[in-house]
Amino acid sequence: MSSAILKRLPLQMFWPTFDPFLFCAFHKDRYPKATAEMEPAASLQGRPLGQDFHGIDGWRMYHGRKVPGFPVHPHRGFETVTIVNQGFVDHADSIGAAGRYGQGDTQWMTAGSGVQHSEMFPLLDEENENPLELFQVWLNLPAKNKMVPPHFGMLWNEDTPIVKHQDANGAETSVKIIAGELGSVTALDCPPDSWAADKNNDVAIWLIDVPETGLWTMPKAQSGLNRTLYFFEGGSAVIDGVEVSVNEAFVLKSDEALSIQNTGKKARFLLLQGKPIGEHVEQHGPFVMNTRQELQKAFHDYQRTQFGGWPWPRNDQVHDKTKGRFAHHADKLDERPA
Repeated sequence: MSSAILKRLPLQMFWPTFDPFLFCAFHKDRYPKATAEMEPAASLQGRPLGQDFHGIDGWRMYHGRKVPGFPVHPHRGFETVTIVNQGFVDHADSIGAAGRYGQGDTQWMTAGSGVQHSEMFPLLDEENENPLELFQVWLNLPAKNKMVPPHFGMLWNEDTPIVKHQDANGAETSVKIIAGELGSVTALDCPPDSWAADKNNDVAIWLIDVPETGLWTMPKAQSGLNRTLYFFEGGSAVIDGVEVSVNEAFVLKSDEALSIQNTGKKARFLLLQGKPIGEHVEQHGPFVMNTRQELQKAFHDYQRTQFGGWPWPRNDQVHDKTKGRFAHHADKLDERPA
């Protein structure tokens, strides 16, 4: 085995992650045509609504009962980074923020001291299928930032940097930089209290597309990082001299460069990298703290305050179908992609 590859792991529904990352889920659904209410124009009979994760006919309702997605639920003590390659997500939260994002956008939300939010997948096309592809990554917060005020930011696709590299044969690899830096290219700003906000922590979230026959070398980073490469689409490749297949994760040495030679159809990878926070983690569902007592307090606070309550008319809040991509912040500032 290559000296740069420390471990190989299979990719299942929830991908293996390492400090400072807590969780990574990959959602890929081929939703049918939509109704005027942004629901699937297909029968829902026979689906375990409220807990539909089976992929019947190639798509899932997840916890949604009419519109697919994740109705209102709480978080405390960490961040969600939601990268939507195809389709759309409608966001609403307990601090009054809202948004619709997709088609390459990323939402980066710091739950901090506590927030409720819903993440629904509105189906907008009534004539054609509505494919959805997204990652949700949970990034931990250090103890000193567990109770910061909630915050969310939008990284619009049009503004997110992409680095392109041609190999000796002219095959062009593209690397989308959601967090971190590659050469002289730096990602858009993440929320201010994130572990990724300190460049010394060398947090990187990259989407890497290697074309057929393409060759690309991932540069080395500092030593002591947790660095994991996920091969989620394609066929086969040779990574640092090792033959590998799609649906595998590779735990890497962070201070060695790594060559990726694609030997099959277009190959797509996700990189998660960062300096470990190195603190004890106590987690129960949507709450991630450092001690059992803090976890119990999180439950108590949520029961007492509902983290600000729910100001929206629906638990599975979706926005007007014609609204387009937007972000409405709690301070009343609205933004749209350029």
